[in-house]
Amino acid sequence: MKAYLEPDEIAQMEKAASNLRDKLLIRTLFHLGCRISEALAIKVEDIDFTQGTVTIVHLKRRVKLSCSHCGARLSVSHSFCPKCGVRINEAI
Repeated sequence: MKAYLEPDEIAQMEKAASNLRDKLLIRTLFHLGCRISEALAIKVEDIDFTQGTVTIVHLKRRVKLSCSHCGARLSVSHSFCPKCGVRINEAI
């Protein structure tokens, strides 16, 4: 049994959603890899449209989920950026 959804399964979920709010929530959860409570807590000021980043509340702290050096997607478990190799504590 797999523990994740494939992109085509996410697209099917979006298509089946009955309203725009649910479609956006499904897309947000998929692209940010966050929990529902974290996604629902995102405020406009948490979104940096210039940098293309979203800051979410995670485990009672703020976490940037992309490398500020190259913009690659990150998770809390990354020690180094998978794209540019910058040490995460330097990049975030």
